[in-house]
Parts: sequence; C-alpha cells; structure tokens
Amino acid sequence: MIIGSASAAEAWGRPWWQGWRDAEVLVLLAGTDTAAVPGISAAGATPVSRRRTAAADAELLLLGPAGELPHALPPLPAGVSPALISHVVLRELGLVPLLVDLGCPVAPAVPHLRLPAPAGAGPARCLSGGAALDPGRLEALLALGRRWGERLPPGRPLLLAECVPGGTSTALAVLTGLGVAADGLVSGSLRHPDHGRKAALVARGLAAAGLAVAGAGDRSDAVRVVAAVGDPMQPLAAALVLAAAAGGRPVLLAGGSQMAAVLALALALAPPALRPAVAAAAAVGTTAWVAHEAGSDLALLLRRIGKRWGVEPLAFAADLRFPEPCHPALTAYEQGYVKEGVGAGGLSLLWQLSGRSAPALARLCDQACATLLGPPPPTVR
Repeated sequence: MIIGSASAAEAWGRPWWQGWRDAEVLVLLAGTDTAAVPGISAAGATPVSRRRTAAADAELLLLGPAGELPHALPPLPAGVSPALISHVVLRELGLVPLLVDLGCPVAPAVPHLRLPAPAGAGPARCLSGGAALDPGRLEALLALGRRWGERLPPGRPLLLAECVPGGTSTALAVLTGLGVAADGLVSGSLRHPDHGRKAALVARGLAAAGLAVAGAGDRSDAVRVVAAVGDPMQPLAAALVLAAAAGGRPVLLAGGSQMAAVLALALALAPPALRPAVAAAAAVGTTAWVAHEAGSDLALLLRRIGKRWGVEPLAFAADLRFPEPCHPALTAYEQGYVKEGVGAGGLSLLWQLSGRSAPALARLCDQACATLLGPPPPTVR
C-alpha cells in the first residue's frame, strides 16, 4: 500500500533499491511518564512493566530469540514484541543497528549509546502537566539531531526507528499542538485505541502549558509544543530528518503514528522553502496492521499533515501478514493485539525493497517465535 503519488514513491525508492545494503539503521529508545497513566498503553501489561519495555525490546533486537535476555519481555495482553520481526530482518539482511538511549527508565544491557545530560536526562514528564521536557534539554536534542544528520554520508539511506512506550499519546499531543486535527486518527498499542482518554490527557497538557490548540505558527511555537507535551525521541528524530533532507539523503521513518508526528514536527521546524524537500526525502513505513486498522486512520492523518504545511507526504505499508497456520503469538497481530514498534513496519518494507518476499519473512518470524516462546501447543480437534 502506498500513500502519495506513484512518481514520488518511485523517486524515493530508487536509492533504497540500489543502496539498502549500506542503510544506516538508528533505533531511538526513550521514555515518558505518560506511559504510567492507567489504561493509556499496552506496551507492557502494567505501568511497572512498561518501565523496562524499551530495554527488553532492545535486547531482543540485538540478541535474538535464542539469546539470554537480561530483562524479561514485559507481559502483553496477547502476542509478542515487534522487536522479533525487526531482529529477523536485520539478521537476514546483515545490518547492524545503532541503539541510542535518550533517557529510558531502565538501560538496555546490550551495546548502545547513552546520551549524557542535558540531552539524556531520564524519561519525559507526563504530558498532562504541560512541562514534559526542559527547554535546555529540548534544544540539546535538536542540536544533536542536526549534527548527526549533517554528518551522514551523502546518499546513504537512513532508517529511523523508535521504542517509546506511551509515545502514541505524545504523538497525538504534539500533532494537536501543531494544529493537526488528529483526534480519532492516531493508533496505539491497545487493541482498540482509547481516543477519548488520550484526547482528554492532551487537552489537559496543552491547557496547563497555556497553549492554544489552533496550531504552531513558527519554529518557536513548535518548540514550545514539544517542550510542553512531547517526548525525547521526537525532537532528535525531527532534527535528523531536517538535516538529511537538506543534504538530499533519503530517510525511512520506521513506524506509524509516532513517525507521522515526527514528520509533522520536522515540517513545522523547517523553513517554508525546505518543506518540499522534507516531504520528498522522508517517507513513513509502517505495518499493514496499522495501515488497515479500523480504529485509526494513518492515511487521513498524513493528508491532514500535508494540508497543514502544503506538501504531499509519502508513506508505505509493508505486505507482511501472519495468516494461519502460524504461531498464536503472531496471529495475535491479525487480531489487533500488536501492530507496530521498534521499526517493524519500516524494516519489513526494507525487506521488500531488498527483493525478498513477505511470505518468506513471515515463515522466518514463525520460526523465531517458536525459538523465543516454544512451539505452539498441538491443535485440539
């Protein structure tokens, strides 16, 4: 599935078809106290377990299903972490990701880059208070993202992934603060997104910060919105996108609603003359479970983002599905219990861009899931 024009998709995809072997894969790990709000997230069955979600996902991503995982994966209502899908793709394509800890509650016990203060200073505060990020930390994240983006080798593709429990709520908050009508359109880790609970939380945060919901008018307004209700991943990722776009480097934003918010923030921060280049360079890559979810609408969300800044965003949904017979933890994706995360959609798209088939990836994921969780119980007839 493609959102955007066929010509734009072809132009964006060309360097990926030719250069996927050289892709830089950056996984941004972060935390927000918003994840502790009861009923706001299913990226871990309890607020306490969600504190280790990013660490456990990072360990599964690097060590794989057969590795000894230092932190147990948080229990989910059903299914298995999308980090399993991402691990399989990276392993099979021979790509090594760089993990960056922007302030997780629990640090992953695998090689990673941990940012010192002020850029890395623990989880963001709950967005409901309207003071999620200190201004000095926010500016440090923007500056770091800009420097990293400027140092990327010319023409080398960049895949940006994230793991931020509670991040779809901060995504909705930032989108709303930037003037995008996003209520009811943003996905989430819950099987059925609780749009009312999220909207009420966002309204509290924006009101506490004294921000009008009419939308940010310039860079300083956009910075105020993220400081009030955002998370650490968003400013660093948006600054990376801006710098990459200015240098003509293609970017794959591996995720769903959270990466749509990153794109919106990059457009809000960009000078008007640079916005067409941002839209041409950066594409959102997500899963079919997000793209076709009945309880959200990524396509409409991207159209509204495009209308807000006068561009035509580009997005793709990977073809990966888990039809039966498949491990029950994977068929849970088809039932809406798990949808996206840790770059699973974008990496599944990269798999296809490398010339491989989605059914082949599904078979490898099935094998990996049996290694991680054990074989499924025999079917009772």
